[in-house]
Amino acid sequence: MPAFATPHAVRSPSYYSASLQHESDYPAVRGEVSVDIAIIGGGFTGVASAVELAERGYRVAVVEAHKIGWGASGRNGGQVTGSLSGDSAMRKQMRATLGHEVDDFIWDLRWRGHRIIEQRVAKYAINCDLKRGHLHTAMKPSHMDELKASVAEAQARGMGDEVSLLDAAAVRTKLASDLYCGAVYNTRNLHLHPLNLCLGEARAAASLGALIFEDSPVLDIVHGDQPALITAHGRVQAKQILLAGDVYHKLAQKQLKGMIFPAMGGIVTTEPLGDLAKQINPHDLAVYDCRFVLDYYRLTADSRLLFGGGANYSGRDSRDIAGELRPCIERTFPQLKGVAIEHQWSCAMGIVMNRIPQLGKLSDNVWYCQGYSGHGVATTHIMGEIMAEAMSGQLTRFDTFAACQHIKVPLGDVLGNPMLAAGMWYYQLLEKLR
Repeated sequence: MPAFATPHAVRSPSYYSASLQHESDYPAVRGEVSVDIAIIGGGFTGVASAVELAERGYRVAVVEAHKIGWGASGRNGGQVTGSLSGDSAMRKQMRATLGHEVDDFIWDLRWRGHRIIEQRVAKYAINCDLKRGHLHTAMKPSHMDELKASVAEAQARGMGDEVSLLDAAAVRTKLASDLYCGAVYNTRNLHLHPLNLCLGEARAAASLGALIFEDSPVLDIVHGDQPALITAHGRVQAKQILLAGDVYHKLAQKQLKGMIFPAMGGIVTTEPLGDLAKQINPHDLAVYDCRFVLDYYRLTADSRLLFGGGANYSGRDSRDIAGELRPCIERTFPQLKGVAIEHQWSCAMGIVMNRIPQLGKLSDNVWYCQGYSGHGVATTHIMGEIMAEAMSGQLTRFDTFAACQHIKVPLGDVLGNPMLAAGMWYYQLLEKLR
């Protein structure tokens, strides 16, 4: 039996870490552990895959460098929407594999994450403030064509009772803001407390026999007939390994360097707003707008406004997130001018150049899954299901993603983020012209 050590990793300060239902307290790896499948990374990809695999009867270990949900999984905007970053690139590349079925495949991807999350929250009684209701808002008339097209597609696919197009006056019945000229109102989309969801899924995996380890950075991956993870104080022996660390690790650099890059998103929460919260957002909806670099917001369970936006593609943290986002809040809701901001934090998102999630193999029994480009809450749960299928021998959906071609940037750490920043400058210029 391995000996265990008490973890000493700490969380990044945020509203989420200040409002946990249950803090995690998993041991660090000490000695040798033997499992069927070892997963590197205790974010959504790791824990979602662990639940899927444990439900299939595998003995699983999740090995996290910090604490479960420490990275983007526990710091994001908490919106679960049917938007896919990179859907046009997926459609183009996957058509060679799927033919005329590609559109149905991508449409199912849009909504599969919602079903997984709702079913898992119900099955394992996870308290994560899960709610329905979302607005995708237009800030100028040219945005409305995009919204009309999305509603037409949803109606054609049987979602007419869940999606509707709103004009400016109708938006004002949902939000006390004059900023928008229209919106799509969607009752299938979700919002939630992501850190409580991630921790709840880790507890679910543990209840099924999975081993969860924190404060255990993986120093090396052993490939070959007997793959293993090496940490500072132990070794996890496995038959298969899944690298699910997204943008937070530096493992397998020979194969993965130059494929994924960090973009830093800033998020704040205000002080509790009391009755004012119901005045500005009476239907408790999550919101984001149509711009390439967008704002997104929702209310928390204790009636704060949680507001994020202005992604920084340099890969460096902002020094004053509250200062950058306050003008955006006050432009959206002038009623909140001067409101106190009590929490501010950053979230590193793993950005892929073509925005298609990256699934593949590093060797015969070592797999990887990464790159959600700002749409991770739903997409990670879909990928967790796909990776569990693949590691169980069902390769159809995995092969569809693995066949996609990705851009690998030479000198990735030096050139990758400047290329992203230049690309977003270009798209912001297009935004001003459309």
